[in-house]
Order: sequence, then structure tokens, then C-alpha cells
Amino acid sequence: MMKLYVGVTDSNWYNFLSSSQPDELNFWQPGGKQVFKALEQNDLFLFKLHSPLNYIVGGGFFVRHSFLPVSLAWDAFETKNGTADYYSFLQAIYKYRKSDRKHEPDPVIGCIILTAPFFFDRSEWIPIPEDWKPNIVQGKGYDTGTLVGRRLYQQVQEQLVKMNVPSIAANSIQELNTTRYGTAQIIHPRIGQGAFKVMVTEAYHRRCAISGEKTLPVLEAAHIKPYSQDGPHNISNGLLLRKDLHTLFDRGYLTINKDFRIEVSNQIKEVYGNGRAYYAFHGKKLIEMPDKIMEQPSIQFLQWHNENVFMG
Repeated sequence: MMKLYVGVTDSNWYNFLSSSQPDELNFWQPGGKQVFKALEQNDLFLFKLHSPLNYIVGGGFFVRHSFLPVSLAWDAFETKNGTADYYSFLQAIYKYRKSDRKHEPDPVIGCIILTAPFFFDRSEWIPIPEDWKPNIVQGKGYDTGTLVGRRLYQQVQEQLVKMNVPSIAANSIQELNTTRYGTAQIIHPRIGQGAFKVMVTEAYHRRCAISGEKTLPVLEAAHIKPYSQDGPHNISNGLLLRKDLHTLFDRGYLTINKDFRIEVSNQIKEVYGNGRAYYAFHGKKLIEMPDKIMEQPSIQFLQWHNENVFMG
């Protein structure tokens, strides 16, 4: 059985993103209070426009839901939030919240993070299911265990096959009670850079792994093995670091060994004649780590960094 969720969205948000065709996006909720529990990772999240445009017009694959300050949501997704710039993003949120920057300089919003989004051509928009009620404001969940849910899943699936969406293969279509339905399929689309930033930030409890710094604007999600070197957007390939420590890590002036202890290169002193603040970290264990073992830094990636980047 596969779950689906149909979320109601604004035409401006949809039109902006459908014109840019991003690899991921943030379906944000201005309230920032209600936890989204309708889907598991990789389930289908679909877009329905506000009435009178009662159609399903696209969707994506659910990664996670997080409550994020607007600044972090913009830093992670930028225009993939559905606006051209940060100011427009803020103004759209203040409009819904009936607030302003004076009262809420960095409001917290709900973020439904989706990967591999898709957008249907106008001629391919899908009419809303027959059980949709006019008073639905946020959205409605379905699953393929029901007649309506199976029918909706099949309609979306057929569109994705037509569009040759790479994250989903063509399923066999079976006859069932004279109606054609697609067989539910588990897919695993890759997460993008924005989702990686959010997932690493949350896994490290919004604290720098080395210094313990909690000031969010100066924290960055670092890849242990760079994405350009085939390092994946996995939490186990990530560290949350203060900006200066991130720079030193990327340039090989510091690393983390297999015991999760920090090693600082003598090149800092030799090249720059200083570095006392950084040498204070040498030999110490990481001050912050993800709770789940599978999300903690991969020994394989750390070893790669030790051997290929670090200037010991």
C-alpha cells in the first residue's frame, strides 16, 4: 500500500517553480506549529491549486518535515522556496501571518521538503478526486488501499511515465475489476543539497560538531567527501560546522579521525603564523554528534578525507 497526500497551494508559488523545474523544493506552511505526519519518506506529495482551479498539477517525493526559521529555509533552498528573493519570501510569509519584520524578525515556519518534483502540462492536469470537500484548506491524505486512492495513484503514475520522470520506472498496469490500476512501487529518489543542509543541521541539534556554537547563521552543513568527488548527500557524509571551521576542513587544515577526534594541521601556523584558537581543538572529541548511529560520520568518508584532503 502506498500513501499519497494532496496539499493545497498558491498559483504564484506553483507557477514560479514550474518555470524553473528545480531538483527539490520547500512546500512551506506559514503557521509553523502543526507537525506533518501524513507521509513516510519517499511517499507521494501532490499539489492542488486553490479553488476554482480544482486540479492536481504536480507533486514530489516526501523527504521530511521540519520547523525552520525563515533564514535557514532560505539558506537551504533559496529560490526553491518559490520566490525570486529573500525579501519576497519574507513578505509572502508576513502576508499569511498578518505580521511584519519588527514583530517577527525571523519567524519559524513549517517546511515540507520534497525531492524530484514534477509539474504537469496544463492539458494534463488531473481533476480532484470525487470525495474532495470544498472546505479542505490544507490538504487531504489518500492511500492505494482505497478505490479513490488507487485511482489517483494510477492517474499520477501514468503522467510520470509519460513525462519519463527518471526517479520512477514504468510499472506494469493490471486489470482489476475492469479498471486499470498501477501496482504500488517503492522508489528512492536522491535528496538534494537543500534537504542535506536541513537534515545535517537537525541531526546535529543545530550545534557545531567541533565548537558547540549554536548561532544558526554561522553554521554550515559540510560534506566530508565533497559532492563533486561523488560524496553523497547523506547525513553520514555530513558535519555541522561553524563557517571558519568548515573552510579549514574543506581546505585540509583540520580533519576528524576514526575515533571522532579532531586533528589540526601544523600548516596553519607555518603558512599563517597563527592558529592558536584552532590548535585548542586538537585531540578533542567531537562535541556534538547525531543520536542515530547510522547518521554519525562514516568512518569510510572520514578516512577518505584524512588521506585525500588533510595536510597532516
